[in-house]
Amino acid sequence: MAPNNDPVSLTSPTPGRSRNMAAIKRRDTKPERTIRSLLHAAGKRYRVDVRLQLEGARPRPDILFTRARVAVFVDGCFWHCCPEHGRQPGVNGGYWGPKLERNVARDRDADEALTAAGWTVVRVWEHEAPEEAVERIIAAVDAAAPASRGSRTG
Repeated sequence: MAPNNDPVSLTSPTPGRSRNMAAIKRRDTKPERTIRSLLHAAGKRYRVDVRLQLEGARPRPDILFTRARVAVFVDGCFWHCCPEHGRQPGVNGGYWGPKLERNVARDRDADEALTAAGWTVVRVWEHEAPEEAVERIIAAVDAAAPASRGSRTG
């Protein structure tokens, strides 16, 4: 394996790797679908994959509760550097390392922008038990919008 300062490790991914990565879904992943299904079964209604225009950021939460102002992100362990399961790629670290660091920085920027705009942010790791993740999400939604429950007029 080439060390990180080897010119081979500083190149873009191979065409085959690029095809594989391009095939990975940005939305509607299995963890997202499972969580959305459980939320729907619990009577929670939400929007999916909506880009928000905020001061200095344009985050796109996976699940959005607009009335409660709760933004939910279902983060993949690899792409978002999970402390439990995330790992640095063994090949082409000069490319992947900075790319993954940018993902994490973008996550933090989105969290800060959403919080500054009055949103509650819930981040769920793909490895979390869906039922536990849904409990956390529902608790955040209920805590953020206690006055709006039952007050819908139409």
